[in-house]
Amino acid sequence: MLRAVTDHLAGPESTRVDRWLWSVRVFKTRSLATEACRAGHVAVNRGVTKPATTVRVGDVVTIRLDGRDRVLEVARVIDRRVGAPVAAECIVDHSPPLPPRQATASGLLRDPATGRPTKRDRRQIDRLRRR
Repeated sequence: MLRAVTDHLAGPESTRVDRWLWSVRVFKTRSLATEACRAGHVAVNRGVTKPATTVRVGDVVTIRLDGRDRVLEVARVIDRRVGAPVAAECIVDHSPPLPPRQATASGLLRDPATGRPTKRDRRQIDRLRRR
Protein backbone atom coordinates (compact mmCIF):
# COMPACT_ATOMS: atom_id res chain seq x y z
CA MET A 1 0.00 0.00 0.00
CA LEU A 2 2.77 2.43 0.91
CA ARG A 3 4.55 1.71 -2.39
CA ALA A 4 1.41 2.57 -4.39
CA VAL A 5 1.13 5.94 -2.65
CA THR A 6 4.82 6.67 -3.24
CA ASP A 7 4.56 5.70 -6.93
CA HIS A 8 1.58 8.02 -7.41
CA LEU A 9 3.49 10.97 -5.91
CA ALA A 10 6.49 10.26 -8.14
CA GLY A 11 4.31 10.55 -11.25
CA PRO A 12 4.34 8.46 -14.40
CA GLU A 13 7.53 7.63 -16.27
CA SER A 14 6.18 9.06 -19.53
CA THR A 15 3.04 10.72 -20.86
CA ARG A 16 1.60 12.15 -24.07
CA VAL A 17 3.08 15.47 -25.15
CA ASP A 18 -0.32 17.15 -25.52
CA ARG A 19 -1.31 16.06 -22.03
CA TRP A 20 2.00 17.24 -20.53
CA LEU A 21 1.74 20.67 -22.23
CA TRP A 22 -1.76 21.08 -20.81
CA SER A 23 -0.65 19.85 -17.37
CA VAL A 24 2.19 22.36 -17.07
CA ARG A 25 -0.12 25.19 -18.17
CA VAL A 26 1.45 26.03 -21.53
CA PHE A 27 -1.99 25.64 -23.12
CA LYS A 28 -5.31 26.50 -21.51
CA THR A 29 -7.06 23.36 -22.74
CA ARG A 30 -5.89 19.95 -23.83
CA SER A 31 -7.66 20.34 -27.16
CA LEU A 32 -5.58 23.49 -27.88
CA ALA A 33 -2.43 21.49 -27.12
CA THR A 34 -3.61 18.71 -29.44
CA GLU A 35 -4.35 21.19 -32.24
CA ALA A 36 -0.90 22.75 -31.87
CA CYS A 37 0.70 19.30 -32.19
CA ARG A 38 -1.37 18.44 -35.26
CA ALA A 39 -0.54 21.80 -36.87
CA GLY A 40 3.19 21.12 -36.50
CA HIS A 41 3.87 23.80 -33.87
CA VAL A 42 5.32 21.32 -31.35
CA ALA A 43 8.53 19.28 -31.63
CA VAL A 44 10.02 16.82 -29.15
CA ASN A 45 13.80 16.47 -29.35
CA ARG A 46 13.70 18.29 -32.71
CA GLY A 47 11.47 15.59 -34.22
CA VAL A 48 8.07 15.85 -35.83
CA THR A 49 5.45 15.39 -33.16
CA LYS A 50 1.98 13.92 -33.01
CA PRO A 51 -0.24 14.52 -29.98
CA ALA A 52 0.40 10.96 -28.77
CA THR A 53 4.20 11.30 -28.80
CA THR A 54 5.53 10.41 -25.36
CA VAL A 55 7.76 12.67 -23.30
CA ARG A 56 10.15 11.63 -20.55
CA VAL A 57 12.35 13.50 -18.11
CA GLY A 58 15.14 15.23 -20.02
CA ASP A 59 13.26 15.60 -23.33
CA VAL A 60 13.29 19.02 -24.99
CA VAL A 61 9.92 20.28 -26.24
CA THR A 62 9.95 23.20 -28.71
CA ILE A 63 6.69 25.10 -29.18
CA ARG A 64 5.82 27.86 -31.65
CA LEU A 65 3.37 29.96 -29.64
CA ASP A 66 2.20 33.54 -30.21
CA GLY A 67 4.88 34.27 -32.78
CA ARG A 68 7.84 33.10 -30.69
CA ASP A 69 9.59 29.82 -29.99
CA ARG A 70 9.52 28.38 -26.49
CA VAL A 71 12.10 25.74 -25.62
CA LEU A 72 11.08 23.70 -22.57
CA GLU A 73 12.94 20.83 -20.95
CA VAL A 74 10.89 18.20 -19.13
CA ALA A 75 12.08 18.26 -15.51
CA ARG A 76 9.21 16.15 -14.18
CA VAL A 77 6.50 14.20 -15.97
CA ILE A 78 2.94 14.90 -14.85
CA ASP A 79 -0.31 13.97 -16.52
CA ARG A 80 -2.80 15.94 -14.43
CA ARG A 81 -3.26 19.69 -14.35
CA VAL A 82 -1.68 21.16 -11.24
CA GLY A 83 -1.30 24.59 -9.70
CA ALA A 84 1.06 27.11 -11.23
CA PRO A 85 3.83 26.78 -8.59
CA VAL A 86 3.96 22.99 -9.04
CA ALA A 87 3.80 23.32 -12.84
CA ALA A 88 6.77 25.69 -12.78
CA GLU A 89 8.84 22.98 -11.06
CA CYS A 90 8.07 20.52 -13.89
CA ILE A 91 9.73 22.55 -16.66
CA VAL A 92 13.08 24.18 -17.30
CA ASP A 93 12.63 27.09 -19.71
CA HIS A 94 15.49 27.48 -22.21
CA SER A 95 13.57 29.95 -24.39
CA PRO A 96 15.47 32.89 -25.86
CA PRO A 97 14.61 36.19 -24.16
CA LEU A 98 11.86 38.33 -25.61
CA PRO A 99 13.10 40.97 -28.02
CA PRO A 100 12.82 44.53 -26.70
CA ARG A 101 9.64 46.32 -27.67
CA GLN A 102 10.13 48.52 -30.65
CA ALA A 103 8.41 51.74 -31.48
CA THR A 104 5.33 51.51 -33.64
CA ALA A 105 5.19 52.85 -37.18
CA SER A 106 4.05 56.19 -35.84
CA GLY A 107 7.21 56.47 -33.76
CA LEU A 108 5.35 56.59 -30.45
CA LEU A 109 5.53 53.76 -27.96
CA ARG A 110 2.76 53.68 -25.39
CA ASP A 111 2.56 51.39 -22.42
CA PRO A 112 -0.67 49.38 -22.78
CA ALA A 113 -1.26 49.58 -19.03
CA THR A 114 -1.69 53.36 -19.17
CA GLY A 115 -5.22 53.07 -20.51
CA ARG A 116 -6.95 55.13 -23.12
CA PRO A 117 -4.91 58.03 -24.53
CA THR A 118 -5.93 61.51 -23.44
CA LYS A 119 -6.89 64.22 -25.89
CA ARG A 120 -3.38 65.66 -25.60
CA ASP A 121 -1.84 62.22 -26.30
CA ARG A 122 -4.06 61.73 -29.35
CA ARG A 123 -2.98 65.12 -30.76
CA GLN A 124 0.69 64.16 -30.31
CA ILE A 125 0.08 60.84 -32.05
CA ASP A 126 -1.66 62.63 -34.94
CA ARG A 127 1.27 65.06 -35.27
CA LEU A 128 3.75 62.16 -35.45
CA ARG A 129 1.68 60.34 -38.08
CA ARG A 130 1.55 63.42 -40.32
CA ARG A 131 5.35 63.63 -40.52
